[in-house]
Amino acid sequence: MACLTLAGIAFDAQAQGKPDYPLGAGDALKIQVFQNPDLTIETRVSENGTITYPLLGAVDLGGLSIADAEKKISVGLQQGGFIQNPQVNIVLIQIRGNQVSVLGQVGRPGRFPLETANTRLTDMLANAGGAVPTGDDIAIITGVRDGKPFLKLVDVPAIFLNARLEDDILMQGGDSIYVHRAPMYYIYGEVQRPGTFRVERGMTVMQALAQGGGTTARGSEKRLRLNRKTIEGKLLQFEPSLNDLVIPNDVIYVKESIF
Repeated sequence: MACLTLAGIAFDAQAQGKPDYPLGAGDALKIQVFQNPDLTIETRVSENGTITYPLLGAVDLGGLSIADAEKKISVGLQQGGFIQNPQVNIVLIQIRGNQVSVLGQVGRPGRFPLETANTRLTDMLANAGGAVPTGDDIAIITGVRDGKPFLKLVDVPAIFLNARLEDDILMQGGDSIYVHRAPMYYIYGEVQRPGTFRVERGMTVMQALAQGGGTTARGSEKRLRLNRKTIEGKLLQFEPSLNDLVIPNDVIYVKESIF
């Protein structure tokens, strides 16, 4: 399968043949009309989704598939009385406008083209190799919707676990997806594997202790201390129960048994 690299952007050559690829700002096009070489141009879709074409002036192609864009120019030439049966061909030279950036804790960070009009959040994350083990469950999406800045936080596993399909939002050109580092907790003292671990959903102190390998021979599950920062930045210290929930940045200390 051929792969073209233009201006540092790699894309599948077959993307040019996908009829549902939505044209967007920045896309470079070559437009030809059969037996009318004077109407062959190379142009770029403007920020408002238009191009300037001979005889027709400004033509709005933003969001149209390549096939629909060909039809629109053909109809314009025919209805304007310029050509009886125009055969218009559009070649996508460079994909630029319809790209989504995927950043942070993913397998392959980068910019990826929107190859279909119904590409969703999970599709783009899959293109980027999904979240790595240190990645958070929450994806942060930024972009523009209806001319206004757009920001949405999406719990990706909940899309599938809780059937929240409405959160698998449609992507648009220029969107960015950021996956932050997963929330962590810290455990030390009389524990087999002291260190830093990911906070899992609904994790209890007992589960956090188990993830650290359990207590050493000198440690005691009944002698724990938990250090937690409040929203105001104050440090709380208390003795947790094994069923207490762990929250990000908790620090658990396992003390020696008094016996």
